[in-house]
Amino acid sequence: MDDIIIIGGGIIGSSIAYHLARDGRAGRVCVVERDPTYEHASTTRSLGGVRQQFSLPENVLMSQYGLGVYRDFATLMAVDGTPAPLDFRQQGYLFIAREDGLAVLEANHRLQRSLGAPVEILDRDALAARFPSLNLDGVAAGSFGREDGWLDPHAALQGFRRKARSLGVAYLDDEVVDIESGRARVEGVRLKSGGLRKAGTVVNATGAWSGEICAMVGMPLPIAPLRRMVYFFEIREELEPLPLVIDHSGMYFRPEGAGYLAGRADPDEAPGFNFEVDYDYFEAVVWPLLAARVPAFEALKPGQAWACHYDTNTLDENLIIGPWTGGLENFHVACGLSGHGLQQAPAIGRAMAELILDGRFVTLDLSRMTYRRVIDNAPLHETSIV
Repeated sequence: MDDIIIIGGGIIGSSIAYHLARDGRAGRVCVVERDPTYEHASTTRSLGGVRQQFSLPENVLMSQYGLGVYRDFATLMAVDGTPAPLDFRQQGYLFIAREDGLAVLEANHRLQRSLGAPVEILDRDALAARFPSLNLDGVAAGSFGREDGWLDPHAALQGFRRKARSLGVAYLDDEVVDIESGRARVEGVRLKSGGLRKAGTVVNATGAWSGEICAMVGMPLPIAPLRRMVYFFEIREELEPLPLVIDHSGMYFRPEGAGYLAGRADPDEAPGFNFEVDYDYFEAVVWPLLAARVPAFEALKPGQAWACHYDTNTLDENLIIGPWTGGLENFHVACGLSGHGLQQAPAIGRAMAELILDGRFVTLDLSRMTYRRVIDNAPLHETSIV
């Protein structure tokens, strides 16, 4: 019997496993991952961004912890003296706002600064001086976080996984096909390979697949997979070092190697799994927005592209963490990140370890982000900047 079974070995599940094992009180921890290659995992297909620019204090503080972990990742996740390189580039995050978005941008800035985030408001002149490649038509100001940036998501996942295994966590290449439960508790998980694996606690950390796992125990969960497409392109010109830019249109881009990554969520995208890439969407929607913001992007050369899936929380697009309140007391979820998973994975791992081992949040109070708000229909929305 395992003390704790974690379903899903992506970055959330592996961070939970690492934090549990690091504590030393967890007993036997087993992670069940059906695809050890992580070919379709959201983690490895993500943009890899880490930022402190949120409007909810919980999100700011979770990302601050994550930033600290990633900054020291090579040392923290070293195994037998071998460091875990991450290629964390703290080149900044820039949110661009129109005039009608200034009030929100400034309110968010006040919150972020009150929590110690080194974020500054740049007016048009400051933006033009620092990032001359940007076309500032329609721009009133920008919010720039100099410590923010991006990293190699595959390296982050493998770093957590290797460290967790070195601390005694078992990784099982298998698939959970059902969950056995009694009146108030989960008893174990049934595996595709056959048999029941008993557990004292079960954690659902399967991201975009979380709803399927929760359906096995009858737990209503407002999680839906939503496709996001990322496009790579190159240009002839050499520009100044740019941050990860999020335009008020929702389009984003950032440097990547010899080129750039870019995308924009399609508001008409229907929920569901779809790994096909829509190149027409890039040409019709993303490319014109890129060229309008950076004139040098007009003559870009499209390259590789891929699709991943957000585990979208349809209630409010934020984390749901902790036990099934009113249901199975030893069945936990950590999902609904809606694109924030990689940057908040360290804090989620720490918080889940505290919940399981101490019965409460110890370091950072995430009580507002538990399943209780789903029951109460009390969403916690992030404030958008336009």
